[in-house]
Amino acid sequence: MVIPMTTIANERPAAHRVHSAEDDPKHYLVGGGVASLAAAAFLIRDGDVLGHDIAILEESDVIGGSLDGSGTPQTGYVLRGGRMFESKYVCTFELFSSIPALSGDRSVTQEIFDWNETLKTSSKSRLMRDGHREIAPKFGLSENQISTIERLALEPEAMLGNATISDQFDPDFFKTDFWLMWCTTFAFQPWHSAVEFKRYLVRFAHLVGGFNRLQGIMRTPYNQYDSLVRPLRNWLAERGVVFEMNTTVTNLVFLEAAGVKTVDQIAFERGGLAGRIAVRPIDRVFVTLGSMTEGASLGSMDAAPSVKSKADGGAWTLWETIAAGRPEFGRPGVFSDHIDQSKWISFTTTMGDPTLLRIVRDLTGNVPGEGGLVTFAQSNWLASIVIPHQPHFIGQPDDVSVLWGYGLHVDTPGNFVKKPMSACSGREIMTEALGHLGAQREAETILSRAICIPCMMPFITSQFMPRVTGDRPDVIPKGSRNFAFIGQYCELPEDVVFTVEYSIRSAQTAVYDMLNLNRKPPAVYRGAFDPRVLYRAFRALHGLGA
Repeated sequence: MVIPMTTIANERPAAHRVHSAEDDPKHYLVGGGVASLAAAAFLIRDGDVLGHDIAILEESDVIGGSLDGSGTPQTGYVLRGGRMFESKYVCTFELFSSIPALSGDRSVTQEIFDWNETLKTSSKSRLMRDGHREIAPKFGLSENQISTIERLALEPEAMLGNATISDQFDPDFFKTDFWLMWCTTFAFQPWHSAVEFKRYLVRFAHLVGGFNRLQGIMRTPYNQYDSLVRPLRNWLAERGVVFEMNTTVTNLVFLEAAGVKTVDQIAFERGGLAGRIAVRPIDRVFVTLGSMTEGASLGSMDAAPSVKSKADGGAWTLWETIAAGRPEFGRPGVFSDHIDQSKWISFTTTMGDPTLLRIVRDLTGNVPGEGGLVTFAQSNWLASIVIPHQPHFIGQPDDVSVLWGYGLHVDTPGNFVKKPMSACSGREIMTEALGHLGAQREAETILSRAICIPCMMPFITSQFMPRVTGDRPDVIPKGSRNFAFIGQYCELPEDVVFTVEYSIRSAQTAVYDMLNLNRKPPAVYRGAFDPRVLYRAFRALHGLGA
């Protein structure tokens, strides 16, 4: 299936479509993130759809959405973020069991499990204070705070409504090491949704026992673009899936009658020209709503990143456009209109000198890739760093290493650099990190051969904003005839946003329902209902060991 851009009218959009077989449904996937890639794979693998009957429409020039990874040793590598993995991501690993790894000798799933057998995460320095590591920090919770956690795990979501985490706990809770490790592992803030916090407590109950060592956390062999996106895209491309890049979908035109809604046209822009794709009732449209990395801005060693808005991309605008007058499509402003509460900064540092790797190894007791996230407990920015196993990028030279980090309190002056993180260049951010590591004397040597690229992401935790039922639409909204919503901003009971698993589960749910397949995605793992899991979590919360 080809979208013939040459048929676009100069001013007046033209509806057009070229079909290989008019009797076959065509499938249009709006957005090129992992939800769309997964939906395309499920359409082919489980729905017997031909690859050339699937088109992915992506506004940027790169597939993969938030699972990105780019750059060179000369210009510096860039990772906007990296999602956490663990063994109970049943939809993710079920999908990738069908996708060959780039090596070609096993599936992506098998590659990940083999890798994590070889390099198990076990932090010897989850927190650092005064330049010294803290091995397996105690949670430091009071009995009242533990009772609140237990109550939240049991309380129905409807009773919590749009309450925040800070509505549930006393102020001292946010001074505990439990909160310090929890919020930096998952990027929660006190003003975020109590419902999302509750879901995380239940969903990851099986990890609580080893939480202060990050035990159970899994990594991909390389960054997630190289380890996940590239193999999945290759698999789709081999089967003829069409990738329409630099194509911004601006609107969906619906036919509405008797409560039934049918997508009739997809309006888009490409290269400054407007066009429309005609959609038949038998065709299907899968729309990724919103974007956590929309409006991301990169800085440099000598410049801070800027703060952009939802007007700097098409994802939020599209959701607002189609949701206007249609409450069943959700309320995007709940998530997109609070940048000061959803933004933070990550930074990727490319190093041509081994000094910093040696310093971190000797301070933490972990080799690269073994320890995971290290949080500077006294950081005004609430900053954390992680040094993954090297090489972290395919083709990365042996004498080059990569560090990633982020800060949650980006508008607060630093401890060593007396400026807000949001106003800092890459050089200043690294200077602050080196201060927390007690490496000021080595700073000149390290910085002389380092490229630190900060990234401001205004919507990165927007999916955690307080919400009520209906703010996120159903995967198959009421009245839908030929379209579904996928990604982080549709509603999936029990599972947790800000995970690859959520995006893939939404895609699997949408495909199975839209194609009327007699199957369901694997059930969400519910370890909180396992007495053994509860016992280990109880002991850990009370400081009794795992």
